[in-house]
Amino acid sequence: MNELFSIGEVSKLFNIDVRLLRHYDKISLLKPEFINEENGYRYYSTRQFECLNTIRYLRSLNVPLPKIREFFENRDNKKMLKILMEQKKQVDEERKRLDRIEKKIHSRILQIEDASQTEYGRIEERKLDDRTLVMLKKEISVAEDLEHPIRELEQKNSLNSVMFLGKVGVSISCENLLKRNFDKFSAIFVVLEPGDDDVEDTCCLPGGSYLTLRFHGTHKDAEPAYIKVFQYMEQKGYVLAGDSLEFALIDYGLTNDPSKFTTEIQIPYKTT
Repeated sequence: MNELFSIGEVSKLFNIDVRLLRHYDKISLLKPEFINEENGYRYYSTRQFECLNTIRYLRSLNVPLPKIREFFENRDNKKMLKILMEQKKQVDEERKRLDRIEKKIHSRILQIEDASQTEYGRIEERKLDDRTLVMLKKEISVAEDLEHPIRELEQKNSLNSVMFLGKVGVSISCENLLKRNFDKFSAIFVVLEPGDDDVEDTCCLPGGSYLTLRFHGTHKDAEPAYIKVFQYMEQKGYVLAGDSLEFALIDYGLTNDPSKFTTEIQIPYKTT
């Protein structure tokens, strides 16, 4: 008989937890060479060391235990090749997923840093690029809690993975803006980012000239900011060119301190 090693010795030799070796036994992945019926002690032979090395190698590649067990049931180089090819495909998919997450995290970092350094009350004339949106056209009172409309937008368009802080916005229609009615929104939307490719029913918001202003507070505090922007438009001789966009950059989702709440309005305009 080959030299036998206790489960504790094997644990130390391979730096594997004893509980994991017992689990391998339980699922019939690597059963001991010998079990002492009197005390239940498990013993492994040297011929099992190669199997254990293979298990460790495949686990380091994140190959699931059922696939490893399937391989040992009928060891073959073609089967190993198939396992590795399948695992490579999964790694490629995971890398793409992580790349998308990294880009989203980077975008949020830049956004929060920018919002935290806001100069409040300053009107800027900006050229904004095209943006891809998913929109729910619905009349919503400014006094209404937006959580329910957000969930409605999310569920209607399967947006679980893209409802990120700062990317959800609301809009006041051009018609109401012209009447200086700022008490109800005409739509709620989410701005999509590169990588949100699986979202359907999107629309493109064409880029153009916008007047933007950031203020302390939430959507409910926006009316003075709108009035200030329209006064600026009149002074400059600009003309309203579409619906407004309104984003809560910092709110309860980021802080419990209302003094840090920051909202931005964006109003499209054209020169006469």
